[in-house]
Amino acid sequence: QSQIMAANVPNCISYDPTFAYELMVIIQNGLKRMFENQENVFYYITTLNENYPHPEMKKGQEENIIKGMYLFQQGGKGAKRVQLMGSGSILREVIAAANILAEDFGIQADVWSCPSFNQLKRDGDDVFRWNLLHPDKKPRKCHITQCLESSNGPVVAATDYVKLFADQIRAYVPKSYTVLGTDGYGRSDSREALRKHFEVDRYYIALAA
Repeated sequence: QSQIMAANVPNCISYDPTFAYELMVIIQNGLKRMFENQENVFYYITTLNENYPHPEMKKGQEENIIKGMYLFQQGGKGAKRVQLMGSGSILREVIAAANILAEDFGIQADVWSCPSFNQLKRDGDDVFRWNLLHPDKKPRKCHITQCLESSNGPVVAATDYVKLFADQIRAYVPKSYTVLGTDGYGRSDSREALRKHFEVDRYYIALAA
C-alpha cells in the first residue's frame, strides 16, 4: 500500500515504473523540478530487483510517461478489443495476457503502461475542479480520458498494489473498468505463486478481460 500512502502527501511525486527508460525519464524530470527549478517537491519511486529484458523507448513518449500513462503496445486489427493497463512488475504480466488473448481467443489488446496512477488521479482532480469553477468555458479533459476516449473495448488494470491504487482513477475512465490488485495479508513465496495467489497474473488478467 506504499503508493497509496504516497498519494496522500501533496508534494510527493510517486511513480511505479517498469522499464529502464521510464526510470530515466522520471529521474531526469525529478532533477529538473527539484534541483533546477527548486520546487518544493520530492519523488518516491518503487523499483524492482527482477531480471527481464528492457525495450527501447518510442520517440516522443517522455511527456506521457511523466503524466502517468502512455500507449506501450497497440494490438492488431480486430473487432473484439480490450484496453489493458498496468504498472511496475505486473505490466509484464499484462503484456503476456495480451498475447494470450490474441493467440487463444482472437481478442486484440492495446497495452497501456501507467507509471503513475497517483499522477493520473491528481490530473483528473485538477481538471474536474477547473471545470467546476469555469462552467462558462469549454470543459477540459484529463490525460487518462484523452488517452482512452477514442479506444474500443472495456478497460482492465492490474498492479502489484492493493486495488484502491488503480481504482482511484475510475471516475476519469470513460469506459467499463475492472481492477485487479493484491489485497490481503502479505505472504512469502515465489513471484509466480504470489501473483497467482493474489489473482494478478497473466491468466487472471486475461480472464478479467
